[in-house]
Amino acid sequence: MWVFRFFAVLVLSCTSFSGTAQEWPSKPVKFVSPFPPGGSVDPLARLMALKVGESMKAQIIVENRVGASGVIGTSFVAKSPPDGYTWVFVFDTHAVNPALNPNMTFDTAKDLAPVMLVGTAPMAIATATGKPYKSFADVVAAAKAKDGVTIGSIGNGSLGHLASILLQQASGAKLIHVPYKGGGPLTTDAMGGQVELAIASTAAISPHVRSGKLRALVVTGDKRSHTMPDVPSLGEQGVRGIDALAWWGMLAPAATPKPIMDRMHAEMQKALKLPDVRKTLTETLGMDIVAASPEASQKFIVGEMQRWAKVVKENNVKAD
Repeated sequence: MWVFRFFAVLVLSCTSFSGTAQEWPSKPVKFVSPFPPGGSVDPLARLMALKVGESMKAQIIVENRVGASGVIGTSFVAKSPPDGYTWVFVFDTHAVNPALNPNMTFDTAKDLAPVMLVGTAPMAIATATGKPYKSFADVVAAAKAKDGVTIGSIGNGSLGHLASILLQQASGAKLIHVPYKGGGPLTTDAMGGQVELAIASTAAISPHVRSGKLRALVVTGDKRSHTMPDVPSLGEQGVRGIDALAWWGMLAPAATPKPIMDRMHAEMQKALKLPDVRKTLTETLGMDIVAASPEASQKFIVGEMQRWAKVVKENNVKAD
């Protein structure tokens, strides 16, 4: 008898999940962007909302819930019902925030389930074209000669800030960190020469390099970026182990039914294969498209959390 009951429960369970996937979505779906319009997360969320919505014949609304380096919007999604109607797009700050903000009201690793690591991009270090630095070696020499060179990032605890700490340790060059309230003010001051170097994602730096207002000196990691193919990598300069990657991902509340997660992952994959989408992400946002599985995405995010938490702790980094 117990065998019959077991199979009856199993069949009902499978039928329930199947029904959930078939019925979903029956109302508008919400994509949360925890950052304001501009930057890279918001346009990614809007592009995916358009393409996935068209494919699914569903209404997808993008809602900006901004603040605290993405924590406010992400917290909203973590606490939302796991029913497939609320999703969030996150940036690399997602993996650093737990170490910088121990009072967060959700568990980054447990309360959210990755749908996909969408893509990655190396960081770039650039300087105003009027500055004397023509290579990263010039920066190292100048920093040692005059007891430091200023380097700006989008804020204390940002990926650029943490990467500059590792870079200083690896190169022996004193890099004096200057935090900014976002990429706009950072690049404006870098172009004007108020800060000697800027470190940010290639997506943020490359437009100003193309306009001739900034000179890119090096990109993080061991290989060059397709966005800046003429710019050497740190690995080529003999500085290895600084694989600081900006990254973009899509998450859902934990316990969202697997059939719904699987369908959204499949729809995202379909969208990322479209030529116009690939062109926008690779050329405009400077992204290397990854389209990782949920399992691979979770492994990547947890690894980033562990890696940067160590840097934050060992160097006593505090948030703005």
